[in-house]
Amino acid sequence: MTDDAAVTGRGGDGRPHDPLAPTGGPEPVAVLTGFARTLRAAGVAADHHRTQTFLAALGHLDAADGRDVYWAGRLTLCAGPDDLARYDRCFAAYFSAGSAVPHRVRAMTVSVTRPVAAYGGGEPEQAGEQGDEQGAPPATASEIEVLRRRDVARMSEAERREVHRLLALLRGARQPRRTRRHRPSPHGGAIDARRTVREILRHGGEPARLRRRVRGERPRRVVMLVDVSGSMAAYADTLLRFAHALVRAEPRATEVFSIGTRLTRITAALRHRDPGHAMDECTAAIPDWSGGTRLGEEMRALLRLPDPRGAIVVIASDGWERGEAGLLGAQMARLSRLARRVVWVNPHKGDPAYRPLTAGIRAALPYVTDFVAGHSLAAYEDLAAVLAGDRPVRAAGRGGTDA
Repeated sequence: MTDDAAVTGRGGDGRPHDPLAPTGGPEPVAVLTGFARTLRAAGVAADHHRTQTFLAALGHLDAADGRDVYWAGRLTLCAGPDDLARYDRCFAAYFSAGSAVPHRVRAMTVSVTRPVAAYGGGEPEQAGEQGDEQGAPPATASEIEVLRRRDVARMSEAERREVHRLLALLRGARQPRRTRRHRPSPHGGAIDARRTVREILRHGGEPARLRRRVRGERPRRVVMLVDVSGSMAAYADTLLRFAHALVRAEPRATEVFSIGTRLTRITAALRHRDPGHAMDECTAAIPDWSGGTRLGEEMRALLRLPDPRGAIVVIASDGWERGEAGLLGAQMARLSRLARRVVWVNPHKGDPAYRPLTAGIRAALPYVTDFVAGHSLAAYEDLAAVLAGDRPVRAAGRGGTDA
């Protein structure tokens, strides 16, 4: 928001508006935490820790001043430059009813600008503006919160498109890994003998400042396998869009395969910027849509490749194995020794009544590091946090107990 009035929250009479003024609505803390949830739904990294920092900052400021609320949130809830434009749009929509001025809170009924069109071809901000120009109705904060928890298989087509828009904005951060190469470090680290000696020689043998170095870091590789068999038909498209977000975030550190009756590499198809185009390419590249599942054979084919070695392997499947469960168990045992972590994503785990009773999932679980749900937008956000190392889950396997 470039207009000063939009930041200060001052009206035409020059008096500051109170974004937390009593309107018969929820308490101020509930309003502010609701604003943080709206930011998360729009792709801003406003996690629990940042939200607590936001509330603590307002405890030292004037929460009745729109400028204080705006800058406290901007400085605590945003993780980088990419979050600023989304933050400004959400702030204007959440604290205003029709203008960019944060006037009064209309909790749970305010409009949030949709940041991505369903099959737009531009950047997320541009695509969102095009979608609004075409007359797409904006989603409300309450609707987004409900969609975050709803099972994808029970959504209408319009709701699924909205979830796909939000998936395109997921931050695909990765757990870092230390590399063998070193980089210069101005603060701490081991002494770099070669650079130190060269520095001394440049000064004619006089003592010089010690040069130091540390190990570099790179994002850890992720290998994702998406089950496209008939039993996963309701979730396959959404899982592929999640994979597309991972590839877009780290194209050099992500490999994606489809699994059904055969193993198919689809990474190249998912490198297209436009999610709709990427899904069309995947449809053309995958020959076994809605077929059977031979997980054991496909795990064996994967282990013949160098991809899973040292990587985080994500298997998105319900575990319905039409082949030999013993073969799947043996291949999962080999995979657990080669991969850094093995994450199994099962859409049915989101049901509280679910129990891992099928032969395939029972054979695989002893070798799974993290057993997570994959049925909703909130579940995909949790999965992204697992891959980033922010939220380790030890639900089953490798000495854990099934949850």
